[in-house]
Amino acid sequence: MSLADTTVIVTGATGNLGRAVAAAFAERGANLVLVDRSRERLEAAFGAPGERCLHAPTDLLDQAQVNATVQAAMERFRRIDVLCNIAGGFRMGEPVHETSDGNWDFLFDINARTLLHAARAVVPRMLDSGGGRIVNVGAYAAQKGVAQMGAYTAAKGVVIRITEAMAAELRTRKINVNCVLPTIIDTPENRAAMPGVDPAKWVAPADLAAVIVFLASPEARAIHGAAIPVTGLS
Repeated sequence: MSLADTTVIVTGATGNLGRAVAAAFAERGANLVLVDRSRERLEAAFGAPGERCLHAPTDLLDQAQVNATVQAAMERFRRIDVLCNIAGGFRMGEPVHETSDGNWDFLFDINARTLLHAARAVVPRMLDSGGGRIVNVGAYAAQKGVAQMGAYTAAKGVVIRITEAMAAELRTRKINVNCVLPTIIDTPENRAAMPGVDPAKWVAPADLAAVIVFLASPEARAIHGAAIPVTGLS
C-alpha cells in the first residue's frame, strides 16, 4: 500500500505506538509531521529531521502551539492528508467516589483534550483541501465501566463518542474519522509492570500501527465512525 506524498501528522510520536505508526507510514512513502513535547525526545527517537520529516515539539494542551505546528506543516508540505491522534495515556485510579480532580483532569487532558485541540487545528485545513482521514486511539476497556478505572474508561469513552460525532459531521465532506480500540499493548513498560503475564497475548505496536495505516488509506474510504477492536491473541 503506497501512501507516497501523503502528509501525516502523528501526535505522541515518541511513544511506543507513535514510533510504530511513524515507521509504518514512512515505509509507505508518506511525509511525516512528528509531534511530541520535546525536540530532544523527537531527535532521540527519530534522528535528525529531513526533507520528508518535520519534527514538531508541541504542547498539545496549548491550542496556540498546536495551531502553530499545523501552520508549519502546511508551509512545509502544503496539505495535511492524515491526522493520527496517538497521544494518550493510562493510569489506574481510585473508586469513582474517591477520584481526585488531578487524576480526572490528567486522563481527560491527555486522552480527550489533546484530540480536540488537534482536530480544531487540522479539520479546517482538510476541508479547504477537499478531504482527509483522522484516526483516533480509544481503548477496548472503554466499552464499559471498569472498577478503579472510571476516569480512564470515561476519557477513552469520550474518544469513541467524539469519533462518532466527527464522522457524522464530516463524512459528506470527504473526511473519514475512525478509531481503534486496543487491549494491552506490548511495550517495555507494560512488561515491567506485569511480569507474570504472557505478552504474546498482547497487541504488538506494529500490528496496531498496520490497522491505523489501513484506516488512513484510500482503501478505507467507505468506513466512517468505526471503533475497531484490536485485541491481539488475548
